[in-house]
Amino acid sequence: MNYISPAFKELKDLVKRGEGERIEFKLKSNHPEKIIREVVAFANTSGGKLILGVSDDLEIKGLKYVDEDEYIITKNIEKYIYPLVDYSIEKIRVEGERAVLIYTIKSSPMKPHFLDLTGNPDERKVYVRHEDKSIQASKEVREILKGQSKSKGFKFNFGDKERLLMEYLDVHKKVTLNQFSEIAEIKKKVASRTLILLVLAGVLRVIPHEIEDYYELI
Repeated sequence: MNYISPAFKELKDLVKRGEGERIEFKLKSNHPEKIIREVVAFANTSGGKLILGVSDDLEIKGLKYVDEDEYIITKNIEKYIYPLVDYSIEKIRVEGERAVLIYTIKSSPMKPHFLDLTGNPDERKVYVRHEDKSIQASKEVREILKGQSKSKGFKFNFGDKERLLMEYLDVHKKVTLNQFSEIAEIKKKVASRTLILLVLAGVLRVIPHEIEDYYELI
């Protein structure tokens, strides 16, 4: 009878759950820039586990050169993510010399974290997690992350544009920046600032999307 370690059993249970907002699988580490993008997204959202050595079809194959993979990924995390993220690493043997690496990333109080591959501040990218995807953050989401990290109360004036927004949401349940700008007949800059403030004040929540974010009532 083969002995199954508690750590490996826990890994199998974790993999069965599939990818989601707090779990991401990668089979190999040959594209480290894509892997550290997931780390940034987890730190900017609710935290999560990045598991290396598991395929998209949930097969636990492990990494052949696990120590080299760990060195490469860890070096890239510490070199290209700013500010530094809080994470831990677990190594679980799965077959022979093969092993799975589990990076556990904590939700950060210092959001937003940037992926900085070039050293040029203008080219830094921010990623957030939504469902099972890591999405590049819009300008609005970046500002929301900055505001949330300040942990202070936010107030807003309930005027005509806010009333129109609430009436629209009462019917349609969600709204985009462009839609709000049109229905309230205001500039996108004003609409953006209003939506950001309403999220920070706890009235709305933002749902990041690859094409265009949308907002809904909490």
